Amino acid sequence: MIFFAGIIIIIFILFAVIFLYNSLIQKRNAIDNAFFSMDVMLKKRYDLIPQLVETVKGYMHHEQQVLTRLTEMREKAMTGNLASDDKVGLDNKINEALQSIFLSFANYPELKASQNFLKLQGAINEAEEQLAASRRFYNAAVNDYHNAIEMFPSSIIASVMKLQHKTYFNIPDTAKAVPVININ
Repeated sequence: MIFFAGIIIIIFILFAVIFLYNSLIQKRNAIDNAFFSMDVMLKKRYDLIPQLVETVKGYMHHEQQVLTRLTEMREKAMTGNLASDDKVGLDNKINEALQSIFLSFANYPELKASQNFLKLQGAINEAEEQLAASRRFYNAAVNDYHNAIEMFPSSIIASVMKLQHKTYFNIPDTAKAVPVININ
């Protein structure tokens, strides 16, 4: 009788390990799925960046360094040789640069009157809204994954599998600041 109880316990533990393993794989794959879905939106935005740089560089003489940095980051992102965590970090920096451009464009009345810039800004805003939804989905998948790899008993299986934390998409500090609106 004790022998059968021992076998049942071993079978139960084996099924629990298999379940936890499969659950961790499912959560890791959910992150990949969310990232690849978001990657389509990122490409759309990356395709708009050269148009933005070309449109504003004639107006924004003081922001040339930001424009150059934005172009370099876009080129690096488009190479496709980045790991997903690196691409997330790079995209967070691209967000900061875009926010910097949009916050400073108020200082350029000629740019504010440019129809090309306004249309481009609208297209980028639309892409950003779609990206925001994709980022929420991605961050939720990352949060679920982090919970799984940190909570007992799945943390034991996660450490054996050498599962690492993933990078969240975050809001840059410049986007968190309350914009100053100058009404003249």
